[in-house]
Amino acid sequence: MALTAAGSSLRTLLLRNSANFTRNAGLNPRGVKGSALSRSAVTSGSGAILPNPPKTSFGLTRVTVVVVPFLYLGTCISKNFAAVLEEHEIFVPDDDDDD
Repeated sequence: MALTAAGSSLRTLLLRNSANFTRNAGLNPRGVKGSALSRSAVTSGSGAILPNPPKTSFGLTRVTVVVVPFLYLGTCISKNFAAVLEEHEIFVPDDDDDD
């Protein structure tokens, strides 16, 4: 009896998850266009494997947006830290002339 109840609740959960997704172009269950869908079900109610979700790749734009600001920030931090080290004479090269 417990096995049947567990199987029935699992089936209900899977059917409910697969019924929440539409296959219309870019529409989520609320009908808002352009939002990314999050999908936890990989099969439909009949057992068919659902197609892969659409993938949006930004490529060079994403690299530029991430790398340029952090590269600039790292440069500024390094420059300021080098100035602090020189001011406190912690890491100052010697001016020895080997003539």
